[in-house]
Formats: sequence, structure tokens, C-alpha cells
Amino acid sequence: MENSSLWIILHRMRMPFIVILMAYTISIIGLVSIEGLDENGNIYHMGIFDAFYFITYTATTIGFGETPYTFTYPQRLWVSFSIYLTVLSWFYGIGSLVSLLQDKLFLNEIAKAHFRRQVKNIRLKFIIILGYNHITSEIIKKAIDSDIRTVVIERDQKRANELILESFTPSVPVLVSDAHNSVALESAGIKKTNCKALVSLFEDDALNLRISLTSKILNKNVKLAVKSTTPNHMENLRDIGVEVIENPFLIIASQIDMALKAPSLMRLEKWLYKLETLQKHYHPFPKGKYIVCGFGRMGRNIFDVLKRNGIDSSFIEPDELRADSLTFDEVNHTIVGNADDKETLLEVGIKNATTIIAGTDNDTVNLSILATAKKLNPNIMTIARENEMQDFSIFSNANIDHIFMPSKLLINKTTNALINPLSDRFIRLFTKQNEQWGQKLSRRLIEEINIDPIVFELNIDENDASEIVEKLENDEKLPLEILRKSRRNRFLNNNIVPLLAIKADTGEEILLPPWDMKLGIEDKLLFASDVNAKEDAQYIAQNIHELNYILTGKEKTIWSKE
Repeated sequence: MENSSLWIILHRMRMPFIVILMAYTISIIGLVSIEGLDENGNIYHMGIFDAFYFITYTATTIGFGETPYTFTYPQRLWVSFSIYLTVLSWFYGIGSLVSLLQDKLFLNEIAKAHFRRQVKNIRLKFIIILGYNHITSEIIKKAIDSDIRTVVIERDQKRANELILESFTPSVPVLVSDAHNSVALESAGIKKTNCKALVSLFEDDALNLRISLTSKILNKNVKLAVKSTTPNHMENLRDIGVEVIENPFLIIASQIDMALKAPSLMRLEKWLYKLETLQKHYHPFPKGKYIVCGFGRMGRNIFDVLKRNGIDSSFIEPDELRADSLTFDEVNHTIVGNADDKETLLEVGIKNATTIIAGTDNDTVNLSILATAKKLNPNIMTIARENEMQDFSIFSNANIDHIFMPSKLLINKTTNALINPLSDRFIRLFTKQNEQWGQKLSRRLIEEINIDPIVFELNIDENDASEIVEKLENDEKLPLEILRKSRRNRFLNNNIVPLLAIKADTGEEILLPPWDMKLGIEDKLLFASDVNAKEDAQYIAQNIHELNYILTGKEKTIWSKE
């Protein structure tokens, strides 16, 4: 209800208001009824206004004196009674008001009303984030850096207070409520046209599914980024049309797969996530025996990857109940025991293994496992799962060869999918390529741009490329190459490489499109470039004079007309 706080005030203050009104009424009627004497000794009756004026300053204990004439004893007796009556009524009213201002329900309604006003005043595109923690905090920061506003729903008041203390600029409205509450989602603006996405990364897959269903009912066009760690829930999310399904353990398995087959693709992915430059070199993971500690959600995905690559693997699972749920094939590769125990590691063949993966959900255990493994086999390659995201990481100082952090993977995947959707699609497409393809693209990017190119998207539409759209509407054929040219000299090419083109007419996804590809209205383009090339491409797409110079060679001037 929009005016819930007003209704609470009216309900809680109704009786105090009636008491004060009755006290004033009784006091005024008494003063009007009792006879007084004027300065000449004549009988008079006080008027209603004079009685109201006198009771007003008397009840508030200001006390200007007797008016309009000196009171008689009956009047003074009545005034004495009125003082106690009205002052007590005011005490009752003020006490009720103070109690109301401390009432949690009232304060919650005031906060909700303030939250709704904040959301209503957002004019830029924004995303709704459910839950506040170290993961969503990083997503908020990355969204702000991309000029995208955020709105948060958090059920825990303490965490909501932590968000407020962060003092994000611009401010991040936060509502204390259950994330699956449809009223809360509506208050957060899920039905607004500038609400572009909703993020739900809870550990509870069932809760994420429930939120997805509610969100799609409220706004079928809103983009959803949802965490899911089991195949059944992932399938359910796909059935209801969730656009971005994030399984950090599947991402880790995919990166291990790339490291086995094509490490240059992993380098490209880390560059796109701004974690490394293209200069970083990754050696292929060895093909020998792998020991994986932990056969949970992460372990199952790694098992599938190792099996597809024909790699011998052994798993150590400390939980007997979990071990009982394994399939026949999984059981043949698994023993039950403590992975940081020396005898257990020797039993699974640590001496002859090439790689060990510590993938439990306990960071201390993972560090202990790798320390023990290194003592038994100094040449073994170590891979760790780091669960806690902290400013200081002991993992970075433990000489571990590769560290996978599910939290960071979620941050990178979510921000890339929501802020740079073409980049996210580009990653999904190139993971199907081979090592030679990845090496060739890496060399091309370094040679034509630099070791850390920027990535930007350009849509051939009225917002991003209005002048190109106008030319295309007039049946002119424009090649992709026009976005490569320098505004200062049309015979020179900028440092820019097209990564992906999505044709609007056919839906075709073209990896590394050729420069002679013809542009079409509503095409989507992804480029890697330096800052200068990005600015030139954007100017050419939106400025008629710049575009004319590139096409015709005529000097650009504000007086020239086509």
C-alpha cells in the first residue's frame, strides 16, 4: 500500500487526538459558560475564540495571563481543572507519538516509502540485486563503473546497514525484505521499462528457481542472471526462460577442460574478464593421473571433464553418505577417507600422479591437502578451490599452481553477461575452438593493438549508430571496414579487431567477421581496440560529417550538405 505509513499514523494517533480534542472542548465549553466580570463590574461571557486562545497557551504551559479580563474565582477554579485536564491529554498524545516513532512497523513503512521514491526517481537503466554480500558488492561496483544503477533487496537488516555504510556513489537503494516476495520485487521496480535485469545468486537452488518464476510472471521481458549448481535446476531454469544460468563448478570444469586442450583460450577468457593480459602464458595441464579431493558438485563436473579427455583419475570423498549416492562408474574411481591423510594419498597413488585438485568447501582442508601432497610428490601440479573471498588470501602465498575461486567466477560471469552481453556470448563461442585458433587470435590482438586491448560493443541502431542506420535505410551498402578507418586520415587504419558480429536478419553469429562484411540495421558488433580506435568508431557511426569524410574523402564541415 502506497500510504501505509499514513494509515499507521492515523490508526495509532486517533485515540490521542480524540482525547486532546475532548479535553479542549470540555475546557472551552466551561470557560464560555461561566460568568465573568469586566473592568466595570459588568457580567460577561467569554467568546469561543477567546476561550480557545486562553486554553491553547494554558495547555501548553506558556501562560500569558488572564484574558480579556481578570478572572473570577469560579473561572479560576475551572481553569485549574482545565490545566490538569489538557496537560495530561498532551502528555498522553506526546507519549503515543514517541511510541509511534519507535515502532518497528512504522519505521519499516517509512523506509519502504523512501525506497519506493528512490526507485521511482531512477531514470537510467538499472538492475535488481537480491542479497548483499561480498559477491554482490563487487557486482554493484562494476555496474556503477559502467553507468548502470543498482537496487538491492536484502532480508538481513545488518547486511543492509553494511551496504548503506559503503556509501556507494550514486546511492544504492536497499529494501529489507524477503527476495521472493512479489510485493518487494514490484517495489524494487521490476516492472519499470528501465529495469534491465535481476540477479539471484543464492546458495539455495530452490529459492533461485522460485524467484525466477515470480520475476518472469511480474515481467517476462526482464533478463535474469541466476545461480544453479545442479543439472535438474539448470534444466528447470531453462524451461522458464532464464537467460543467464551460472554454475561456478561447471565454469571451473570448463576452464580445466580448456587448460587441457587449449590453454590459449583460457588466456583469452581471463583477458576478457580483466584478470590477466594477453602476455600471460599458460602451459597445458599435464595428461597423467589426476587426484581430486572432494566428490561434491565441483567434483562431479571435473569427473566428467577428465573422463571426456581420457585422463585417469582417482577421487577422495570424506563423506560416506555422499559416497553412497555416487553412480557405479563414479564409485570405481572413488575411495572414502580424509584427503589430507598421508596414508589415504599414498593409497590413491600420489607418488605417480601428475596433478592434485583440492576441491572441498573448506579452505583450511584444501591447504592441508596440498601441503601433504607436495611433501609426498614435490613435482606434482597443485590446483586449489578457494572458497572465502578476502582482501588478503593465504592461497596466493602458498605456491599453488592454479587457484579457482567460485565467488570471483560468479562476479566475472554475472557482470560480463549483464554489462557486456556480446563479450559473454563471444566467450561461449570461442570455447569450442582449438588451441591453434586461440594462439592465432592472441597474436593478432597483440600485434595489431597491444597486450591488453579494451573491448566495446556497437549496435547498428538509432542509439549507437544513427548515421549508419540512415545510410542503410537509403539502400546504401556499407562494409564493416568503415569503422576501422582513422578520422584524421581515411587512408590509415586504426588499431582495432572485430571479434563478433550477430546479423539481425539471419541471427547468424560470426566469429572474427571479415572487414568486407556488409552492415545491416540492428546488427550487433563486438570489437577489441585501443582508446583512440574506439572513439573514432563511435564518432563515425554517429556523426554525419565524420562518416561522409570516411566514405567520400570530403573534408568535414558543419556547412556541407549531402
